[in-house]
Amino acid sequence: MTPEDAWALLVSQRVLVLATNTPGGPPHLVPITFAPLGPYRVVTAVDDKPKRTRRLQRLENILRDGRVSLLAHDYTEDWSRLWWVRADGTASVTDAPPAGAEPALRDRYPQYAGQVLGPWIVVEAEAVSGWAAGHP
Repeated sequence: MTPEDAWALLVSQRVLVLATNTPGGPPHLVPITFAPLGPYRVVTAVDDKPKRTRRLQRLENILRDGRVSLLAHDYTEDWSRLWWVRADGTASVTDAPPAGAEPALRDRYPQYAGQVLGPWIVVEAEAVSGWAAGHP
């Protein structure tokens, strides 16, 4: 799978897993909604779903260490259809949405209508790889 094919498959998904680095070493993994903002760039935001605080662990992790990974995969009992894609890169946190981010995220997820979004995370992928059963 070429990096371009892997990226196209990654951004076609509805949900990705975001991995950040905790201060103590173990990775911190969370599912995220997202919108692509161009080649090898995605954005996500903290939404209004119930939570204790809007300053989430993933934000603190990124502010301390911007290295992140994004993962998408499909598991099925038919192992001839398995695949996964990972994008490694750097992330930044901002209180204001990057240009085009808010409409892109709201268009992709109608559930965000009327919600206050932010802080925002922008991921710039530097390496994209993947594997699919039956493809070298």
